[in-house]
Amino acid sequence: MIEHAIRPDAPPSVRDGNIFTDGYDPIIDELRKASKEGKTWIAAIETQERDRTGIESLKVRYNQVFGYYIEITKANLARVPADYIRKQTLVNAERFMTAELKELEERVTGAEAKLLAREQEVFIQLRLRLAQEASRLDSMATALALLDVVAGLAEVAALYRYTKPTVTEDGALIIREGRHPVVERLCTDSVFVPNDTVLDLELNRLLIITGPNMAGKSTYLRQVALIILMAQIGSFVPASEATIGLADRIFTRVGASDNLAGGQSTFMVEMVETANILQNATSRSLILLDEIGRGTSTYDGLSIAWAIAEYIHDCTRLGARTLFATHYHEMTQLEQQRIGIKNYRVAVQECDGDVVFLRKIVAGKADRSYGIHVAKLAGLPMEVISRG
Repeated sequence: MIEHAIRPDAPPSVRDGNIFTDGYDPIIDELRKASKEGKTWIAAIETQERDRTGIESLKVRYNQVFGYYIEITKANLARVPADYIRKQTLVNAERFMTAELKELEERVTGAEAKLLAREQEVFIQLRLRLAQEASRLDSMATALALLDVVAGLAEVAALYRYTKPTVTEDGALIIREGRHPVVERLCTDSVFVPNDTVLDLELNRLLIITGPNMAGKSTYLRQVALIILMAQIGSFVPASEATIGLADRIFTRVGASDNLAGGQSTFMVEMVETANILQNATSRSLILLDEIGRGTSTYDGLSIAWAIAEYIHDCTRLGARTLFATHYHEMTQLEQQRIGIKNYRVAVQECDGDVVFLRKIVAGKADRSYGIHVAKLAGLPMEVISRG
């Protein structure tokens, strides 16, 4: 019905007109013809009346007061046919109307407005007819949407070596050679480095991840969350093997931002979001924290980050599976103080004074931040780098 009625190039708004295909509605076809061909019809009447009367100077003219009319000079008034109706007398000519010209005028004048009104009227009728099929259309759209999603997931699973995860009721989260499904597609000039993840509700509850900026900590955090999310919606996942212990929710505090309109600094936004996590997470949640506390002074930031890590790790409070990326190397001491906290770092290799990010998450703690190396990579002047 829609294909039969609506033009493929129909405008986005009904108010713009030109919606319906030719032949769908006879009235629309006639009005459209009148609108397009009106001038041709007027010219044809002028030629027809000249031939009929023999008056070569006969003109069909138009003005906003009288509309269309036939103008004949006074020298030719004797040849005016009886069916001409006088409308106006001028000094050198007289203006007439005929029944045919009047009918044509009614068809041409305002044809655009009539066409638009008719299209809107027919559109409403079409819409009412389609509304009767709304339930069926809705069911079909839902089925097609689901098919679209499933087909998309199936296609990427086949193309990019995704694997079928094992989803369990316990808290074990084991990912072998996990990859970020988006970032790996953007690695056109390099190979994405896969990483393992082991989280559970016992000895591996909270992983503290240290390493320099740009080394891949945030990508690693995000890929773990995405793999869990994909598994729990029924998708295959970008990993060689995955056992996913169900998570009730995924909480993230990743990236720096402020809320200028609300009068909130970066640190305030960070604390508000972290408070929301601590108040709403459960032991079956997954929590991702990226550089908590960096928006304030070093000692305050470290103190807050340390206390948050202890609170999340404590089974009497939360005991949730957590990835905690930080630049505060002091926090790596928690591994010796709490059972269930493990240190991981992003592997880095130094070569001739430069640093190479290996993008590999390995056990242990980072001993340096390599901030000056990152600043050099970013293009700071060598004078600044040397002084730093």
